[in-house]
Amino acid sequence: MKAQLPLALALAFAGSSAQAAPLKLWHAYRGGEEAALESSVKLFERDSGLKVELLALPYDVFASKLIASIPHGAGPDVFIFAHERVRQFSRMGLLAAVDDEIDPRAYFPNTIEALQVDGKLFGYPLSLKCLGLYVNTSLVAKAPVTMAELRGLLSRLHSPGENRFGLAYESGDFYLHAPFLFGFGGRLFDDAGRAVFDTPEMARSLAFVKELQDARLIPEEASGALVKSLFADGRAAMVISGPWFAGEIPKTVPYSVFPLPRVSETGLPMRPFLGVEAALVSPKSENLAAARRLARFLSLGEASVLRAVVGGQVPANVSAYADAKVRQDKIVSAFRAAAQNAVPMPNTLEMARVWEPMKLALRATLKGGVFPAQAGALADRRYRALYRPKPSEASPVPYALLAVLAAAVALFRLGRRSKSALPFAKRYPDARRALVYLAPAATGIIVLVLVPFAFGVSLSFFHHDAGSYTFVGLANFVDILASRGYRITEPLSFYFTLAVTILWTAVNVGLHVTIGLALALLLKDPLLRLKGVYRVLLILPWAVPNYITALIWKGMFHRQFGAVNGLLQALHLEPVSWFAQFTTSFAADVVTNTWLGFPFMMVVALGALQSIPPELYEAAEVDGASSWQKFRSITLPLLRPALLPAVILGSVWTFNMFNIIYLVSGGEPGGSTDILVSEAYRWAFQRNEQYGFAAAYSVLIFITLLVWSALTKRVSRGSEEILS
Repeated sequence: MKAQLPLALALAFAGSSAQAAPLKLWHAYRGGEEAALESSVKLFERDSGLKVELLALPYDVFASKLIASIPHGAGPDVFIFAHERVRQFSRMGLLAAVDDEIDPRAYFPNTIEALQVDGKLFGYPLSLKCLGLYVNTSLVAKAPVTMAELRGLLSRLHSPGENRFGLAYESGDFYLHAPFLFGFGGRLFDDAGRAVFDTPEMARSLAFVKELQDARLIPEEASGALVKSLFADGRAAMVISGPWFAGEIPKTVPYSVFPLPRVSETGLPMRPFLGVEAALVSPKSENLAAARRLARFLSLGEASVLRAVVGGQVPANVSAYADAKVRQDKIVSAFRAAAQNAVPMPNTLEMARVWEPMKLALRATLKGGVFPAQAGALADRRYRALYRPKPSEASPVPYALLAVLAAAVALFRLGRRSKSALPFAKRYPDARRALVYLAPAATGIIVLVLVPFAFGVSLSFFHHDAGSYTFVGLANFVDILASRGYRITEPLSFYFTLAVTILWTAVNVGLHVTIGLALALLLKDPLLRLKGVYRVLLILPWAVPNYITALIWKGMFHRQFGAVNGLLQALHLEPVSWFAQFTTSFAADVVTNTWLGFPFMMVVALGALQSIPPELYEAAEVDGASSWQKFRSITLPLLRPALLPAVILGSVWTFNMFNIIYLVSGGEPGGSTDILVSEAYRWAFQRNEQYGFAAAYSVLIFITLLVWSALTKRVSRGSEEILS
């Protein structure tokens, strides 16, 4: 009995340790929504005795984190996500079914429907999200019921000279345009479930919004931050947004929320998308019963009340509305009423494919000069180009044989070379000591460089679809190089994007060198005073993180509120829609990157100038050489050894300068200013995770840079021979 006591204690301790392991809950909440969740989790911990570990993630990387972690058992036990990815997540094995754990009568029927896939229920509904009309009650006495009333209000409320608008919303976002489409009687999918864009209803909805913008009744290129600022400052009387917007409105602004108006031409209400946020359970959870218990708790009872009262959410739980605070909350009541006309967003893979084509149609109509009747066809064409049929499966045997043959040839040649030379130990007597010093660096290179590179190359031979990988051989490379689905002279084509990338690199590096060298020559002038101050000021653009600089410049290029157009107007010039055309959008990117890049070249050139002996200039002066002759015959040749490596390094940096393209122009218009690296990113993370296709893009980028490096090495070697 005594012998068994330690074993019993050990087992008890192990059991208590397992029970004490916290449940991991991932979410993307901020502000009041996060506070409500934290309070709900505390209630759960008190009632259950279990611990919960919260992790807040940025929404734009949330899905990729889930896809990467859950299959390996490293993800959360429970996570909160919108319902439109439920079908995809279920196909990828990221969700556990909860049919036996839920009472459908406790929730609104449309929320249950949104979380069903092939008759199975995945997740516990938490809240409803749709769009409503925020009205500043100090500026608008009565909310518009029809589009005709809305149009009349906008005409009276707008003041272009003061940048005041009757209505503000993100007009370039399809999520906010969808109510117009459905209000005009349109639909997004045909009977077979395929997305449709080229319809009369789509054209009418685009024409209506275009008319509002052309009359300057709504702001151009409106972002979420701009809409928030306009409404907070009283420069926008009405805003189209969701329940999350309520937490961003200052308490000094009086407002109410109303359903979106009816379209006068059709008599139909504007019907926004209905989104359902749900607590979803990972099938890889080590404590699946506890994870389901947590998810169910968050969707019912006190937790649902907290979401409404503290988080400003619209609970999916029917019984939450028995609480007096929830019933009396005007925002919750308004969005509950708006949700009755909302269209549940399909949880199909097709839904994830409509965003980019519709964004293209919207922005081409509002900024690109495309007629509304043509925009639908443009979107349809982009849709067909992006989501090509799955390539045929290939046999990996020939590729494996080629790899083995290449390895054998390499080993054979290495063996022949070693036989013709002295033994390794005699040639390198200190090899063991050297290997000890090199081992950490070599390990780092292998783990951080070679292994990811090998993985990326191998991934390029596969097709990814909803978590499954199919070996397709060279099909991805063939599709890219053959420009299947689009012409080689238009965006999405590898050759078009390569040409833009080369132009982007050449223009930027040329400007970096020219401006940097000119400033270095000025700073070297012995008559210049306050050199230290100038040097600090000129290096500052380099010191600021490039993504911050990119966002600042993007704001400066805004059509209505940007500083650049403000300067043009002060000079009595017409403002420019910088991201509406390739030339101006490309110029905006170049200006931003030039601002970031010239300090590096200036520092390199300035350092090299300091090393030039002044006696050479004195001798040239005695010989009667002009300033240009001294620069051409002395300065430039002696700068070349220092500038050439800097130019090569700057070319590689600029070739892969993702941040500027992504944050400033965003590839606008229509992806025409995307470079190879940003295009690869879109294929990987914005177009249904086509990882194999993106990996093939990355391999082609590597080959391109490898060729460039070989050419520059030859040029550099030739330059050294000339100088010597």
